[in-house]
Amino acid sequence: MSLEIKVRNIVSNFEGTSSDEFLEILEQIMLEFKSDLTVEYLKGKVKKIIELSSESEKKKQCKLLLPYYDWYLQGL
Repeated sequence: MSLEIKVRNIVSNFEGTSSDEFLEILEQIMLEFKSDLTVEYLKGKVKKIIELSSESEKKKQCKLLLPYYDWYLQGL
């Protein structure tokens, strides 16, 4: 399955996606971003989310990062 299809699946079914899967795909699309600042920002956010103990809190934080999936789909 291509990365684009995985991203589309997560965007269309965010609630059915685990935070681990969301972050794994986010790390893959981060490589496509041209701005080092954006990549560093996202790496920091991912690290903080991983450190959270509650899956529901992880999901809340992941939801805030959904626009990066949209940017990826729009061709950055």
